[in-house]
Amino acid sequence: MSDTISVREALNRSLDEALASDPRVLVLGEDVADPAGGVSGVTKGLSTKYGADRVLDTPISEAAIVGAAIGAALDGMLPVAEIMIMDFIGIALDQIANHAAKLRFMSGGRTPCPVTVRTAVFGGLGSGATHSQSLEAWFMHIPGLKVVVPSTPADAKGLLTSCIFDPDPCVFVETVITYGARGPVPAETGYAIPLGQADVKREGGDITIVTYGRGVFDALTAAEELAGDGIDVEVVDLRTLVPLDVPRVLASVRKTRRAVVAHYATRFAGPGAELAATISQELFGELAAPVERVGARFAPIPAASVLEAAVFPSASAIAEAARRTVSFGRA
Repeated sequence: MSDTISVREALNRSLDEALASDPRVLVLGEDVADPAGGVSGVTKGLSTKYGADRVLDTPISEAAIVGAAIGAALDGMLPVAEIMIMDFIGIALDQIANHAAKLRFMSGGRTPCPVTVRTAVFGGLGSGATHSQSLEAWFMHIPGLKVVVPSTPADAKGLLTSCIFDPDPCVFVETVITYGARGPVPAETGYAIPLGQADVKREGGDITIVTYGRGVFDALTAAEELAGDGIDVEVVDLRTLVPLDVPRVLASVRKTRRAVVAHYATRFAGPGAELAATISQELFGELAAPVERVGARFAPIPAASVLEAAVFPSASAIAEAARRTVSFGRA
């Protein structure tokens, strides 16, 4: 059995079920309590249902939010800390990178830190340079963290549930522009998806598009466009950036012999650079073309919609990269 709900509803359902199932779970952040229920409504209704001691509104201090969450985790709780907009997460970077990520290591494995940091990317909504960045590559560089970026409602619910109950700190990156996307979600309580497992969203034989988050929707649109050209596209949704499902990616590219890596983080030094290097190294001699990368321009993100669209990738940009890759070496 499944329900057709939005990404926003799926996230809310995951939090609701976690709060109901385990008294150690708590949610904290700016405006997470009712009547606001979060800036995008993800936590709506939860404080009314579970009370202010389980769903806590905090001062406007990202450092205090994450610091309090880490302290709660060390005291045996399972905190979910919301950083309203990803651009602001740098204020809490010391707590995340030098405390949450290191505690298990520095205590000889005796002190896990099961904290989940939820944050949202507002890119694509005309929110400007300081409210639109996809900064997930920052956290991929920090040993000890898990980094998760869902796309569909089912993935949003299943992956968030896994993060909440994971013994390690998780950075859970949401994409506001996809909150309204609807799809089937298993109705079972506690439905979870293991971290570190990529998902093939579309099977194909000519080229692999590797992506995650918002990029999944553009990749699927590009795949439909390319099908009209006779190009059969496979779309691999990474879902988890750390741990990264390298075997799944390599299995797909080994089959198609061509790959495009796409994301809304900047192309320069973005997650796609690691993926392209890994594919090229592991499948050297098997590839029919160089690995293409599609990402945001290395520039501050404009608020004007026309200029913002010029900075970010798109379905058409992904499709064009795929065409170049498929035609490489052909007369």
